Amino acid sequence: TDVGSQKDRVMSEEEWLQKWEMGNIGFHKDQGHPLLQKYLDVLLNGRSGLRIFFPLCGKAVEMKWLADVGHSVVGVEISEQALKDFFAEHSLPYCEEPVPEISGAKKLRSTSGNISLYCCSIYDLSSSIIGKFDGVWDRGALVAVNPCDRQRYVSLMITLMEKNSSYLLVTVSYDPNKHKGPPFYVPESEIKSLFG
Repeated sequence: TDVGSQKDRVMSEEEWLQKWEMGNIGFHKDQGHPLLQKYLDVLLNGRSGLRIFFPLCGKAVEMKWLADVGHSVVGVEISEQALKDFFAEHSLPYCEEPVPEISGAKKLRSTSGNISLYCCSIYDLSSSIIGKFDGVWDRGALVAVNPCDRQRYVSLMITLMEKNSSYLLVTVSYDPNKHKGPPFYVPESEIKSLFG
């Protein structure tokens, strides 16, 4: 598969934090993503009260929307500013607590208890810390992780999924020789080999 010059591209956590600090977050959508609305039935599969995971969640508005209709939402994001912005922009009260298993990590939890957002590297998480999920909404995570980390990312995601969980994945299609990413180009053949 030709992924152009992206194969060796690496973005550091500092670069992501800088994007949030500078407000350079063109990847954030103020409105819910139309593909989530279109494929919501696939994610929910007739079930209610699901645990839904948002990897690299930023301040995704869909987290509040899904929590409001009765689901339990868990997200992870390296930028504490993004998480605090999420709660502020939705006028949601929250409390902060340390995550004993992860040095320096925090969990920001809505006082209603149905939204828990972890501030740490996604690679520090495990099912023993955050449990397993009935659904995953991956709108910008796989395309944001460094190409060299994709296998590690997908392996983690698979360990976080319940047996009957649904995984909604959004990718972008373009010529990887013309754009260095992120978002990174992930060809369908690679998605199939990663997720099996």
